[in-house]
Amino acid sequence: MKIIGFESSCDETGVAVVCTQQGLLAHALHSQIAMHQEYGGVVPELASRDHIRRVLPLTREALTKAGLSISDIDAVAYTAGPGLAGALLVGASVAQSFAWARGLPAIPIHHLEGHLLSPLMANPRPEFPFVALLVSGGHTQLMRVNGTGDYELLGETLDDAAGEAFDKTAKLMGLGYPGGPALSKLAQQGDPGSYVLPRPMQHSKDLDFSFSGLKTAVLTRLRDIKKQQGGVVTDQQQADLAASTEAAIVDVLAIKAIKAMKQTGLRRLVVAGGVGANHQLRSRLTSVLEARGGKVFFPPLELCTDNGAMIAFAAAMRVNAGLVDLNDHSHAFTVRPRWDLHDVCTPLV
Repeated sequence: MKIIGFESSCDETGVAVVCTQQGLLAHALHSQIAMHQEYGGVVPELASRDHIRRVLPLTREALTKAGLSISDIDAVAYTAGPGLAGALLVGASVAQSFAWARGLPAIPIHHLEGHLLSPLMANPRPEFPFVALLVSGGHTQLMRVNGTGDYELLGETLDDAAGEAFDKTAKLMGLGYPGGPALSKLAQQGDPGSYVLPRPMQHSKDLDFSFSGLKTAVLTRLRDIKKQQGGVVTDQQQADLAASTEAAIVDVLAIKAIKAMKQTGLRRLVVAGGVGANHQLRSRLTSVLEARGGKVFFPPLELCTDNGAMIAFAAAMRVNAGLVDLNDHSHAFTVRPRWDLHDVCTPLV
């Protein structure tokens, strides 16, 4: 079965084709970063309008790359939530229209489930069960994944997520948008031991996270430096603070992930989401897990950010697991800007 998937939850428009037996056949992606940079963050109305402009050309591109025509598609998948309401509606409307016109089933997919299962597109791929560290945008969660659609929440952020910690501290430092990649790039020139920053909740007995205090600590450090130096922060101090911030975030994520491995007794860790592209996090978790006799899995770098491939692939996984009613052609739909991953097995009505 060949499934076309649409992703439009925020500021990337993604379309991909996946085969339930062969895996990913092709994908096409457009990022809106350049458009939103002028405003220092995502503007929802502009994001929605850009999705409208991009989705059909990307659909043609994905089908061409896969060597397929519209008539070769057997099912349609789309991101139903969480995300920006207007942006979600673009992808959902196009997907449902496609499905209705061709008489195909339409499969609503949880955005975070797409990220959660995306490392299974890598080679080698992890086997169930495994612990998943999901670090995407405003979400930081640890999950026990027993199989497709069978997820147990182990811990989550109580305030800012890791991605938000990267972005917000980068903004405090005047690094622009998107902040996370800019901070990580600057950190390569700095010394992570230059500034002592907190590792929030690293000694807590649970597996929850908190990063808001780290953001406040960075702000305090900046103010101290400026006060001591007449409002001036040197380039090296900026780089050192970036490196120290990145090290603090990576430390917390690694500490909690290892605790989750100990608690569950599992030896496989999957890291998914945009922060999963961070080089320091990949290096740290790989070395720590190998030393413990475990193994860590990441999605391909190009599939760490939001993309259509993860949506089509998640739909394929759900089809293979028997979790999709392929005879449902009702095409009544909605979107869920706020949708807990805990409810992912609940039918979308």
